[in-house]
Amino acid sequence: MDIEASGFGAGSYPIEVGIVLADGSSESWLIRPQPQWTRWDASAEAVHGISRAQLFAEGWSARVVAQELNRRLAGQTVFTDGWAHDFAWLAVLFDAADLVPRFRLEHLRRLLNDRQAQKWKPTFDALAQTDMTLHRAQADALRVRAAWAALQMPLAA
Repeated sequence: MDIEASGFGAGSYPIEVGIVLADGSSESWLIRPQPQWTRWDASAEAVHGISRAQLFAEGWSARVVAQELNRRLAGQTVFTDGWAHDFAWLAVLFDAADLVPRFRLEHLRRLLNDRQAQKWKPTFDALAQTDMTLHRAQADALRVRAAWAALQMPLAA
């Protein structure tokens, strides 16, 4: 899972959620801001390229996004490489939806041994050189999965 947000820190909120399922299929949802979600960081917009106007025009309600996440992820443990931020933004999303997640969010580090953890950043960064769109939730979730998969391959002799 990956979540893009309006900015970092207090008052920021989720604007896009992307997931990759066990079968490799992926999905993302733009999230229409709630009335109380007013903090907007132009520097964050410069990174992810999603405007607030786009969220109002194309975004789904927080409730619909939370319901879809629960429907697709119920009973599963879901991994993210940005747990501290994503956990907080997921809480904001589910609070706005007045729902409780039916899945567990964990840090990807729990899946990696020490050797893999040392190789995570170079492997992840190397994938940024591909034609993937960076800093969009679905593309970033796919990149995390691709880096994790690459680290599962045995080392060449």
